[in-house]
Amino acid sequence: MNGSLLNIHAVLPRSKVNGPGTRLVVFFQGCARGCRGCFNPETHSFDTKELAGAASLIDVYGRAAIEGVTVSGGEPFLQPRGLRALLESARGKGLSTVVYTGFTIEELGADPFAQPCLAFIDVLIDGPYDASRPERTLLARGSTNQRFHFLTGRYSPDDFIMPGRAEVFIGADGTVRETGFSRVARKAL
Repeated sequence: MNGSLLNIHAVLPRSKVNGPGTRLVVFFQGCARGCRGCFNPETHSFDTKELAGAASLIDVYGRAAIEGVTVSGGEPFLQPRGLRALLESARGKGLSTVVYTGFTIEELGADPFAQPCLAFIDVLIDGPYDASRPERTLLARGSTNQRFHFLTGRYSPDDFIMPGRAEVFIGADGTVRETGFSRVARKAL
């Protein structure tokens, strides 16, 4: 991707199970990890799904009464310049930022392209999804090996106990969409 242009799988304008409060959720397109049992296999292809400007996503969707932005995937750190632009734009509007990644924080800290993004993240949830270690509580993560990194003082672990494991949305056209961490629900739309 060039600059702050993102290859996006989907955008969910309002969610209550993808982090604290009501959140804008941006699902990136493209992932090479291939985690067995992944919640979002349709996000793995690197083919262009929808191109969007990072700042324009916040301008368009950030007008709603939301607490922050959650970024998931695919793998957000495979588009580091666009990810940083999205996070900076969210921070500039006073929105909190939560990012899910299959990489570890150690890997990201050693990557000169990914590392600068960390300065704009309130909470990073890291590690590949491991289907043999499912999260059975209301914590906002897919498997128990995934770690929460509170990079600012904005949130605590209690803020990541969600009101449920999944949400179901029915669009005006009758389309049913699911998000969350239930094995039945799929996070991406």
